[in-house]
Amino acid sequence: MKKLSEEELKDMILGCTVLGTGGGGDPQEGWNMVKEAMDQGNSVNMVDLDELPEDSIIAVPYFVGSIAPDVQTKKEVKIEDPIKVAFERMEKYLGKKIDAVLASELGGGNTGVALSIAARLNRPIVDGDLLGRAAPELHQCTVHIFGIPMYPSVIVTETGDMVLVEQYADIDDYEAIARYLSVLGGRFSAVVDTPMKVKDAKNPVVKGTLSLSIKIGEAIRKAREEKRDAVDAVVSTLSGWRIFEGEVQRYDWRNEGGFLKGEVEVSGSGKYKGHTLKSWIMNEHIMAWIDEKPILMPPDLLMFLRDDGEPITNTELREGMKVNIIAAKAPEKWRLPNGLKYFGPKKFGFDYEYVPVEELVEEWIK
Repeated sequence: MKKLSEEELKDMILGCTVLGTGGGGDPQEGWNMVKEAMDQGNSVNMVDLDELPEDSIIAVPYFVGSIAPDVQTKKEVKIEDPIKVAFERMEKYLGKKIDAVLASELGGGNTGVALSIAARLNRPIVDGDLLGRAAPELHQCTVHIFGIPMYPSVIVTETGDMVLVEQYADIDDYEAIARYLSVLGGRFSAVVDTPMKVKDAKNPVVKGTLSLSIKIGEAIRKAREEKRDAVDAVVSTLSGWRIFEGEVQRYDWRNEGGFLKGEVEVSGSGKYKGHTLKSWIMNEHIMAWIDEKPILMPPDLLMFLRDDGEPITNTELREGMKVNIIAAKAPEKWRLPNGLKYFGPKKFGFDYEYVPVEELVEEWIK
């Protein structure tokens, strides 16, 4: 078990925002939650899954909701700390203490939620998550690949809704329930679900992703201090590719059913001049084309960065903005046939057979 320093936590939030692929929640809100927990005298302790006893119980806290910037709570706030209420209700339902916390995904906001509640309740956080990036739906959770249910679940809104989902018919129904509650709540619903014994979590957990996030954040910070190219530092840390740079010419988005949906077009500059990159967004960057030819398909990662390596979330993205676009491979679990069922291009309505990003990039850079 390792106690994380404030610098490591800042680096982690920064790295998680990179891996959030444009979504994953607001990193400033995520950091504020972590800092508030630390200011109250709490610490964040990170543990490898293999360090925990096999019968230990872990659970997953996160927020569900649209990241669209115009989403606001319109009702009276009745529950000031919905994620803590959901966590306590889950323990009451299980009749057991939850021994450790696991992040649902990597993102400046949602990883911050997990770090904060772990610190405030004095539980360690597992060095890993159930996604390896951020993604828009509850379908994109590695437990589905291995036949593990996300129920029981406790869902709480700050406006006073509190729902226990003992079982769902299928993941479509569960997504609809959690998403609808987030719409009722105005901004988000707080969820604690997927309670598992450690021995059952070993297949679905994408291990080491919090450590990776620290390394990415550290690489950006040191590149800035040493006046090196921070974008190249991220590419190197991820073993990824710098595939495009240019100016955002068009960004159309809308808040639809609890999701930010839209499309961004980037006009190339430098060696990319004369080319256009287009990305389809559903909270996160999901699918991308250069000159109408696919350059990245889900579940692989597409990330927009400023020149200083700062990740650009899709709530901050604006027309006229200079962007650097990098790509990286998704965890191998998602490339399994059952992974592509939940996170491949056809899941999002694109009539393509999945082609790994390394093959698409190799063709592009020829």
